[in-house]
Amino acid sequence: MVLHGHELSYLDRGDGPVVLFIHGILGSQHNWVHLVNRMDDTQRVIVPDLFGHGASAKPMGDYSLSSHAATLRDLLDRLGVDTVTVVGHSLGGGIAMQFYYLFPERVERLVLVASGGLGREVSPLLRAATLPGAEHVLSVVASGWVLGRVESAGRTAARIGWKPGADVGAIWRGFTSLGDKESRKAFLATTRAVVDPGGQTVSAHDHLGDVGPIPVLLVWGSRDRMIPAWHAIKAQESVPGCQVELFEGAGHFPHLDDPDRFADVLARFIATTSPAAG
Repeated sequence: MVLHGHELSYLDRGDGPVVLFIHGILGSQHNWVHLVNRMDDTQRVIVPDLFGHGASAKPMGDYSLSSHAATLRDLLDRLGVDTVTVVGHSLGGGIAMQFYYLFPERVERLVLVASGGLGREVSPLLRAATLPGAEHVLSVVASGWVLGRVESAGRTAARIGWKPGADVGAIWRGFTSLGDKESRKAFLATTRAVVDPGGQTVSAHDHLGDVGPIPVLLVWGSRDRMIPAWHAIKAQESVPGCQVELFEGAGHFPHLDDPDRFADVLARFIATTSPAAG
């Protein structure tokens, strides 16, 4: 689909109440495919590649949370969808909250997975991407030669028993997508829209107390090294009735660490809560 003059890639599968999945930085539709396959018998599932990610265009322009939220609204309008349950991971969680803030009448439920926007703390890797000269470092780190050497080392380690977790696999897939200049520029623009050298720059805490009567679910991995799990506990204190699911031993991608449990948690949340919008 062409939106705002640029190609936006998305999946649209199934029939029933609509669930919109939003991936994080360096993510894509791939992060949610396992859930699409589990849910499309009972739900209509829409999974876009955000601009600057995956198979979507990577134009020079606005990569702010509001811009992404407006793009998702326009996608839903083009698909004839009025209201959705929104599921956002990491950056996608920040976008999900911004989508609700701007278009509350479109949101039935809000599911935030290891979400950005709930505290200042974030991985030093993302903070480093906001430093001057990061584009030059990234062009070397994401070069074919370096990636090839790392992949070779990974295969060697696997032969002697090393088993990478979900975080390693997902982050590796993300870095392998940065081989071209346009992708690297989009990654840096996206990161710098929400992070600076000191940490996250966008916070939803000032607005959490204003969240209306909408079902909210927070899902986090107890060993998240990207965004600490205590952000979920802090947010729960500000949102009445908010549910929290902590995946013990999981990292920043709990939906990939334990996809069956995540699918069950999400299905139960949707089945046992009433949509707020309509």
